[in-house]
Order: sequence, then C-alpha cells, then structure tokens
Amino acid sequence: MPETMHIGELAERTGMSLRTLRHYDEIGLLTPSGRSDGGFRLYTDDDLRRLLVIRRMKPLGYSLEQMGDLLRVIDAADGDDTEARTVLQDFRVDAVERRDRLARQLEMADEFLAQLDAI
Repeated sequence: MPETMHIGELAERTGMSLRTLRHYDEIGLLTPSGRSDGGFRLYTDDDLRRLLVIRRMKPLGYSLEQMGDLLRVIDAADGDDTEARTVLQDFRVDAVERRDRLARQLEMADEFLAQLDAI
C-alpha cells in the first residue's frame, strides 16, 4: 500500500473539518483507502487529490450527489471511455457557467462595497 495519512493530516492539508471527512466517508463520497490495525481511516495521495476535487466544487454550488457523479465519471474517463469523456466535457461547460455567475456576483459585491465607501 502507498504511503498513508490519518484523517487529521488530511483535514489539515485540505482545510476541511474532521466531521466533514467522516461524513464524506459515511455517504461514500470519499472512502479511505484503508484502515490501520486500530481501525483508523488511512488516506493516500490519490484520496487527497479526490478530496481537492470535491473542495473545489463546493464554491460552485455542486451538490454532494453531483460531486459523486463527477468522481465516478473521472474514474471512468481514466480509460478510453468516450461516453465518460463526453460527460466530463459537459461538467466542464457547466463549471465554466457557474464560475462566470460567481464572478458576476463578486463584481456586484465589489460595486456594493464601493457604494458603501462613498457614503
């Protein structure tokens, strides 16, 4: 088995809470790669990369179900699955639209702050 880390280290490296990581495990979104002899969750660098995908989807408003869907597509796209690649491209188009919407919201927030500063 590759080098592993405990849940605390994974939480520290990603800025996510232990509670969130345990919840992700419970719902099957991010299952640890293994368990220690004492039953502690063990995560690999691959698990870390998967978690970073999840963390990057959160600000764009994706649901946990959508996050799971994307992870399954990513797993399938590792091979020559053209259907998975098509779905992955659809996710990308949607992510660009969500990012643009978020950028517009940020611009409006900046305008609001400027108005407050002008008072």
